[in-house]
Formats: sequence, C-alpha cells, structure tokens
Amino acid sequence: MRASVFVFAIFALSAIVASSSASYTVTNLNVTVKLNTNTSAQVSELFTIYVTNQSLSQYSSDRLALNLTLSNWGPLIGPLLVPHMLNTKSGIYNFKLLPTAVTSYGNGGLAYILMTYSVLNATTVNETAPRKFSYTFNPNIFNFAHGISGEVLTANTTLNIEPPTGFIVTSVYPLPDSPVSGFANNYANTTTLSWFQQEPLSKFVLTYTITESLQQEVMSFFSSIYQTLGLFTYVIIALAIILFVLYSYFK
Repeated sequence: MRASVFVFAIFALSAIVASSSASYTVTNLNVTVKLNTNTSAQVSELFTIYVTNQSLSQYSSDRLALNLTLSNWGPLIGPLLVPHMLNTKSGIYNFKLLPTAVTSYGNGGLAYILMTYSVLNATTVNETAPRKFSYTFNPNIFNFAHGISGEVLTANTTLNIEPPTGFIVTSVYPLPDSPVSGFANNYANTTTLSWFQQEPLSKFVLTYTITESLQQEVMSFFSSIYQTLGLFTYVIIALAIILFVLYSYFK
C-alpha cells in the first residue's frame, strides 16, 4: 500500500514538474468586441501560442487532461491569458475557453486558445432624436497592459471593435489603424474598426449613432412591452386583432 502511494506521489510530482517546465509563448493576440444595441458586448480573444519542440507532447497532454478554465491554463500560458475586456462592476458571463490541437511550426508547433465571453455596460446610450440613438464606448472595461502614459495595446496585439449595423462614427481617438481612409466619411459602410499594437488606450474615445428604421422601432416597442408584461402581451395583441376585425365587420 505504501509502495503504491509512493509511486503515485512520484508520478504526480513528475507531472507537475513537466507541466511547469513546459514552454508556451503567446506570439499574437486578436481581440474582437462585438457591440450590441442593448449596451452589452460579445468578446472573442484568439491567442496564438508557440510551443517548443520539447513541450509538444506536454501541450497535447495538458489539452486532454486539464479542465477548460483560466485557473488551469493561466499559470501555464502566463499573465497575458486573461480577459482583456473586464467590467469590474458587473464582471463577465457566458465564459468559454477552447485550446486547439498543436500543429508543426519551425522547431516547435503552433496552437490557438480561443476565449469567448460577454460583458455588460460596454457602452452607454442616449436617444437624441426620434429613432436616433447616440452610443459612447466605455473604456473602463479595457484590461490591457499599463505603460508610462497609461493603458496601451501590448506587442503583437490587435483590437477590433464591431459596432451595430448601420453605425456612423461621430468621434474616435486614436484614429483606427484600419480602415485607413474611413475617417473621410465617418466610417460609413464599415463593419469593423481596428487598432494595432502599441496604440495608447488611456484616452480612448468612440462615439457613434444608430438610426432605427420604423420597423425596428415597432419591434423594440413590442419587445419592451413583452419584457414588462410577459405572455400577457400576446393576449393584448389577440384582443386588439379581434376588436379590429369586429370593428371592420360591423362598420
């Protein structure tokens, strides 16, 4: 019994040593923030990981053995493996982590770790005219590195922000690195604004307007009623239809 316990202890210690000696390096980070009209956002972060030749088998073992949580993968990959959009007041939800299989690359291999999650209060919104809404991005959700002048995009990092369909930028700083010439028409007909490595974020500003169609306004109206009254909303709609039919018939 003691011998088997001793053997198990040696095996566990060997696994810990092998895991801690594994060499995984984040070589690229691509963060995409998809903004919603309800002020929330869906975030996806794609980490490109370089795995040394000596650590290829260890990575494969980690991928199969470890739970898909930050608490397991964070110590292995390093401090860069954290959510980079983090609302300290409301936190994040719907978090998922997926490490891919490793593929051969140079004297080692490449793998990817995809993190997806949602965050509340990514923007604030005000109605400035009928069916016209002004949105302001909340830079306090940024969780990037801090430089001398404040928060900044780390090396080999790309930040992509996707406002809702039909957005018109009214103010932005610093200017997006892509599209390069979008500022000439307030980035109309653009789907994504991108900033590359070393861009300062300490004074980040992004405001844009969305003009709803009449159909969207009607749908939003019924959606707000449904959120207030629940299934009783359908009863009201049915009664309204019946009354309209009766009115038309007897008229």
